[in-house]
Amino acid sequence: MLNQLSPTLIRRRLTSLFPTELIEDIARERDVVQRDRKIDITMLVWTLIMGFAVDGEARTIAGFQRAYSAATNQTVARSSFYDRFTPALAALLSDLLEHALEEVVVPHTIAPQFELFRDVLIADATVLRLHRLLDAFPATHPGQSGAKLHVVQNATKQTIEQFQLTDERTHESSQLRTGSWLRSRLLLFDLGFYSFRRFALIDENGGFFLSRLKSNANPLIVGERRKWRGRAISLPERRLRDVLGDLSREIIDVTVEIEFKRRAYAGKQSTDSMEFRVVGVRNEDTDDYHLYVTNLPDEFTPRQVGALYGLRWEVELVFRELKSLYGLEKFQTSDPAIVELLVVAALLTLTVSRALLGVFQELFPETVFPRERWAKTFRSLAQLILDDLAQSLGHPPPNLSELMFRDARQPEKSRLLLSERVAEAFRRRSSA
Repeated sequence: MLNQLSPTLIRRRLTSLFPTELIEDIARERDVVQRDRKIDITMLVWTLIMGFAVDGEARTIAGFQRAYSAATNQTVARSSFYDRFTPALAALLSDLLEHALEEVVVPHTIAPQFELFRDVLIADATVLRLHRLLDAFPATHPGQSGAKLHVVQNATKQTIEQFQLTDERTHESSQLRTGSWLRSRLLLFDLGFYSFRRFALIDENGGFFLSRLKSNANPLIVGERRKWRGRAISLPERRLRDVLGDLSREIIDVTVEIEFKRRAYAGKQSTDSMEFRVVGVRNEDTDDYHLYVTNLPDEFTPRQVGALYGLRWEVELVFRELKSLYGLEKFQTSDPAIVELLVVAALLTLTVSRALLGVFQELFPETVFPRERWAKTFRSLAQLILDDLAQSLGHPPPNLSELMFRDARQPEKSRLLLSERVAEAFRRRSSA
């Protein structure tokens, strides 16, 4: 089985995803390439991608510089390296991320019913706490800074479909646009995106949605979607919350009428109504119902609907990977532009990791690669992968003794070590 694993397998997949010609062409378009060419732009891009996975201080610009020097065996002045972190470089990374998101597909089959959908999407957002006070990213609490990363995760392809970075105060609901792009797609979201008008727009655009039902929602039941034997309680023409306490059935599957307000037009806002499906699955531990509102067809049973909503955890795993493994919150910069650049670099790291996972899943379809275990393995090998890429691009192997000397020596002669400060104090007293 392992004879399929060529030593160049990883390098070939990564360089096919981001060929040198592609990086250089976009760099020229974005005016990133400098005339003196002291820094290899292709290796700088790969350093930002792989360096984000490396342990230690690689989330700082100084850490990226060390990773670059180790891979290329090239000494670069700190000022020269810092000067490359510009909006143009951020634009280059964004273009590469857009390219990768169209190319990367991780094999993932959930169930035959999913052929009904073009994609299964999960919308969510997470707060990134910034360690320095930045006016561009005000937080919900005074005296703090916080950014919010808004993501639409594609659970079918296991990649990110859309992303947006805002300040912490921006509500996630404002960043999700409905429209024709949702046709034949299923959208899962939590209560932060809850809106009856949004549900209606998704349905009118030919899409599907699934959300928890808010605890204060009490829609009118207009029909039951399955028949019950015996003397079952009749539900139509009654309010949902008014009958929940009288029910002992394991599941609820009803059609409800929901009223909502349309968007204001010409100063007027009209009220409308639509019929949706509400599904309830009894929780044995709490002896109450988990209620969901959706427009999914009846071929999805109530228990399948409840299990399907659990797929929303996929995006939480992505956030945990970005934060705990790639240190997304460990920003030590006072420049908002660099914050945005590093967020895009982290998303590129995640996407490259998924691209490699897709290769291994295709080669070994019977082998299970747990997501978090894969991410930790990828992180532990990131510097080796970066070194291999550098050598394939013509850079010599690193001079380890030179790297050790350059990084470990005292950077300023005027800065005395503790023993030297003590010795200096005794010398002064003796001369006095």
